[in-house]
Amino acid sequence: MSLLSVRAFFAAHAPDIEVLVTEESSATVPLAAAAHGVAPEQIAKTICVRAGEMTALVVMSGTSRLDNRKFRDRFGAKPRMLGGEEVQALTSHPVGGVCPFGLPSPIAVYCDVSLRKFPEVVPAAGATNAAVRISPERMADLTGATWVDVGQDPASAGDTAAQGTAHHS
Repeated sequence: MSLLSVRAFFAAHAPDIEVLVTEESSATVPLAAAAHGVAPEQIAKTICVRAGEMTALVVMSGTSRLDNRKFRDRFGAKPRMLGGEEVQALTSHPVGGVCPFGLPSPIAVYCDVSLRKFPEVVPAAGATNAAVRISPERMADLTGATWVDVGQDPASAGDTAAQGTAHHS
């Protein structure tokens, strides 16, 4: 079970961080923001993408979108968001609960600089009603993430953004 693997991850690597389970769903950015009393920008959504032969998790601000040009410039290929079944098979987390914690096998993790404007962010924690509160720097440290700038400013989001309605965290 995914929530159990996330709890085990934090028990082993950061026992001071509590996995928060809510009665209500936090499977989308607006639901997560409401459930945890934060702005949607403070939700750290995790999307699973493939670019060429590389599969990676990109964690970014809840209102950011992938910028195809920035992504292609950084990784040499256009990002393709994975479907729900593929995401769950790869991460063990259901769509709406995808996070960079408690993964069954190593996956490259990238944190977008959009997260750095917050002292604390709220990523999912392996279930559609589970999350943690963590500083972006600590999340990157715990997951071995690399910082990248692949997000598009929400105000300028347009046709060049990777458009997808599926929310993976």
